[in-house]
Amino acid sequence: MSCQNKLTWYELIPVFSFLCLRGRCRNCKTKISIQYPIVELVSGFIFAILFLKFKDVFSLNILTFSFTYAFYAIMFSLLLIISVYDFKHKIIPDILSFTFGVLAFLGLFFFNTNVEQFSFGFLPHIPTFFEFLSGFFMALPFALFWLVSSGAWMGLGDAKLALGLGWLLGPYLVFSGMIIAFWIGAIVGIFLIVFSKKYGMKSEIPFAPYLALGTLVSFIFELHLF
Repeated sequence: MSCQNKLTWYELIPVFSFLCLRGRCRNCKTKISIQYPIVELVSGFIFAILFLKFKDVFSLNILTFSFTYAFYAIMFSLLLIISVYDFKHKIIPDILSFTFGVLAFLGLFFFNTNVEQFSFGFLPHIPTFFEFLSGFFMALPFALFWLVSSGAWMGLGDAKLALGLGWLLGPYLVFSGMIIAFWIGAIVGIFLIVFSKKYGMKSEIPFAPYLALGTLVSFIFELHLF
């Protein structure tokens, strides 16, 4: 980013290039952010657990697996991008939320999210009315928090993201993902307030990473806490 030097292929190998270059640009020796290998590792972890989740589909029908895996790999990659952006800038760009929401809505027609049917994955169908409402059910609490507090408790960007999360998870997993997100966010928030001098009761903490993590956990383990 500092010298504008065009990177070669061997400087772009995930994780390994960072380690071989010792975290510095080969051309100008500027330090490279640790963010890059962390995001690469998290991406690899997500892709791996998605494969493990759909490994039974892979053994039965490779074409069905390909559609299913590609869709969810894209969706969780978007969530990772949104999380990193929110973590760094404390804002969720509308274009990312909109893209995620549109893809999640389209996914309602092609991917089953009803865990009680035991056929999770690619399954073209007409969504139920409850599945349509799942996005709004997820977004409503966040929108109310934003409205009541005039943006002090929660950003409107979280409500926009929650709309797509509800459609992605479906009515049977959406509330579990939200509860997990709040639990993790509360634990981390309390920890930061107690042990870090930079944070206080009025400090702004990005919530998208916790929403993404709660969504991933609920999706992978098909949690139905209620």
